Amino acid sequence: MEDFGLWLIGLGPGDLNQMSIAALSAAQSADYRFLEGYTALLPPAQLDNLEGIVGAWDLRMRSSVEQPEELLDLAQEQRVALLVVGDPLQATTHVDLQLRCVERGIPCHVEHGISITTIVTGAVGLQSYRFGRQCTLAYPYGDYLPTSPLEIILENRERGLHTLTLLDLDPTGMGEGEQQPMTPKIAIEVLRSMAAKLDVEVDEWIIVLCSDMGTEDARINVGTAEQISAISEGRIHCLLIPAKLHELEASALARW
Repeated sequence: MEDFGLWLIGLGPGDLNQMSIAALSAAQSADYRFLEGYTALLPPAQLDNLEGIVGAWDLRMRSSVEQPEELLDLAQEQRVALLVVGDPLQATTHVDLQLRCVERGIPCHVEHGISITTIVTGAVGLQSYRFGRQCTLAYPYGDYLPTSPLEIILENRERGLHTLTLLDLDPTGMGEGEQQPMTPKIAIEVLRSMAAKLDVEVDEWIIVLCSDMGTEDARINVGTAEQISAISEGRIHCLLIPAKLHELEASALARW
């Protein structure tokens, strides 16, 4: 292993037992470990276990990762690990780190992890090749409510494609404070508000709610917008918005 550089390390979806051997070894061998805490979250119990598994670590939020001078200065002389829930290259912010390392001649290594996008399609039973563009439902900020997520969903449905819809973690939009994962209730409120602006009907859609995937608390629920909105269990959620289902897919969803 090189004596210096930046390692982007995937922790997996939320259960540290699902880290790869290579990811675990790289994290344990680092001189400095930083947990990226704004694009995804570990469950509290796993967060408590992190130091015992990989060693001492510090939390870094959005500004420290998007303005990474501290990380890169350290990585010029030491082994620095940025620990990311899921896969470390899911967010473009982390791809930007790779490019910055190239500019400064710093070795940058990637240890991939299981991400939500590799879990949910198979777990739910929808066919992976039938998924279109992903989107994210953001918390509304004042009167500002973009409709682009619903436009993506509608375009996918017109093409016969399902949509993985991620839910915002940060009601402030700053990526600095304590994260508050969006609840199913708020997600449906946001979806309905967008639908009202675009004059489309979403209340009769079949929606799949995936909660705490990749952990022992994983749950899948299928229902209408009203039924999904009423679900209060779980911590980290995402939605799948299916297009017209194939027969096998319909049978798979019927399990939930």
